[in-house]
Amino acid sequence: MKHKDIRRRDIHRIALERELLWLGIALALYIAASAVGAVYVNLPKWATLILAIVPIVIAAVTPLRDAFGKILGGKVLSYELLIVLACAGTACMQNFNEAFFVLVAFDAGSCFEHIFAGKNQKRTPYLAFLRPEYVAVEQDGRMNLVDPVRIRPGTVMTVGKNELIPLDGIVVDGSSSVDASAYTGDRQPIDVGVGNEVVSGCVNLGNTLKIRVTGLYNNSTLVRASQAVEGAPKSVSRREKRFAGISKLFTPIVIALAIALVIIPSIITGEWLDWAHRALIFLAAASFAQPLIVTSMAYFAGLSTAVERGIIIRGKGELEALAGSATVVMDKTGTVTEGSFSVTGVEPKGISSADLVSLAAAAESYSNHPIALSLRRASTTVIDPAHVTNVRELAGRGVEADVYGRRVLVGNTALMNSNGIKCDRTDRHLSVVHVAAGGIYYGYIIIDDRVKDGAKDAVRELYDAGIEKAVLLTGDTERVGKAVGRALGVSDVMTELLPEDKVVAVGELLREKHAGKLAFVGDAVSDASVISKADVGVAIGALNPRAAASRSDILIMSDDIRKLPLAMRICKAASRTVRLSLLLAIVVKLAVLLLAALGSIGMIAAVTADTLTFMLTVVGAYRIYKVK
Repeated sequence: MKHKDIRRRDIHRIALERELLWLGIALALYIAASAVGAVYVNLPKWATLILAIVPIVIAAVTPLRDAFGKILGGKVLSYELLIVLACAGTACMQNFNEAFFVLVAFDAGSCFEHIFAGKNQKRTPYLAFLRPEYVAVEQDGRMNLVDPVRIRPGTVMTVGKNELIPLDGIVVDGSSSVDASAYTGDRQPIDVGVGNEVVSGCVNLGNTLKIRVTGLYNNSTLVRASQAVEGAPKSVSRREKRFAGISKLFTPIVIALAIALVIIPSIITGEWLDWAHRALIFLAAASFAQPLIVTSMAYFAGLSTAVERGIIIRGKGELEALAGSATVVMDKTGTVTEGSFSVTGVEPKGISSADLVSLAAAAESYSNHPIALSLRRASTTVIDPAHVTNVRELAGRGVEADVYGRRVLVGNTALMNSNGIKCDRTDRHLSVVHVAAGGIYYGYIIIDDRVKDGAKDAVRELYDAGIEKAVLLTGDTERVGKAVGRALGVSDVMTELLPEDKVVAVGELLREKHAGKLAFVGDAVSDASVISKADVGVAIGALNPRAAASRSDILIMSDDIRKLPLAMRICKAASRTVRLSLLLAIVVKLAVLLLAALGSIGMIAAVTADTLTFMLTVVGAYRIYKVK
């Protein structure tokens, strides 16, 4: 199955080449005019005027074109128009050199912007452009190439070596390895075989696979993930909204002050030209367009860097929310632990160990819970599920079922107590499953869920990144939960929680927090209600269509919990760059206006200060790509 790369042409490179051409011509004309003026000192006044004006007009082509385009778009008072008007006024005062070099400074800043915007465009995640061209489907012994949109669930497609998996599905024939680096950022292949789920957007690295499609193309992981990646930079953060509002007020206010600066002092002193020149400097500094460009670049760098590392952030607001999180709440199972349980001990009463495990496994015959899967794996006796009836799963407690007509209970202490069955007390720091049948207690099974490699380091890195509190939520007993919490180094552990209790717990933590946001990390599906409750919801292990379609604010595509502190570092770097860029721009802008009003700065220095500030902050934004 071939795929196409729908990346756009490098429009920034084209714009850069065009602007460098005009800038080069303007500089060449200025040098030539200066040489002519030096050799022929007695040129007519009209010839001297032409030699002075032509380079200025050529240098003004870029800001004039941009200003005209913005006027057509409905924005009249653009930064480019104000620069042109200020330079035109300066030229009318016979300050030709000043007008020219102000335009050169502007053009240099514009070229610099296109250089880094082009670099940003090249860093746009490949996932945003990946699209399958067709799906290979075998019909009547022939291989047909079908538009992915026309494929319906249940269709069996064929994916050859080095081909893109176009739709989500389950492998029905063949075994291979797939490359999921477009999502995870990791080059480690994933082995798949019959019965394994595969997601669209991965590349088949080995043998041909036959895959039964499980969802429509428009609902696939690839489409939803690419939409999230492509749409994130187009979102608008609260900080951008506030600053854009300030900018809209700032520009007309400064223009009004410029007019007042011409009229009032000139009436008092009579020096109209001097005050008019100061007012033109005000005019050149009357826009906050460049700082807004830098903030957009910084956000883009943060969002793109995250995707390169296997983290999808759905928008700028979500980026700011994680950057401002002071409390991180984590679900235990599958988040900080492997989520792959195994039986590590059996304590039977009046029954053999093998029979106790088999009885528990039979009651769990229809469950896909990780504990149920571990019991079935450990069982040496296979009981026909047809003899297991009246199954009832009890969230946060366990399961009830009739096995060969006997009522079997498998679950925690709460389930046993609610049925009047006295069970053994356990002092082990492990999860325990109690088993009873026909009202008789038969013992317990010890289940171990190993803490993930790097989970302790991840918690430490979260504290290093600046969080104040890390909280662990679990349905385990207090002893088990506290033991895991101590191993991880979290601030607090909340234990014996049912799924609905976790929502309540997060609500309480939201009310208790004094500063910052609250981030919750868990499974996109089973923890969906908790994720939606938090200030920012982070789904881990999100490489599946259900997670891609969820309302999670941030998707960590792999199961690696160490990506969480990485995501926070990236978000903090982007947020800090935006904050510092805006602060520096405001300070420089106010200083320029004050010095201009006092007559202590020329227009070249004022515009150069703006341009150098812009360049410095753009370089700062590009450093976000180096966050590790």
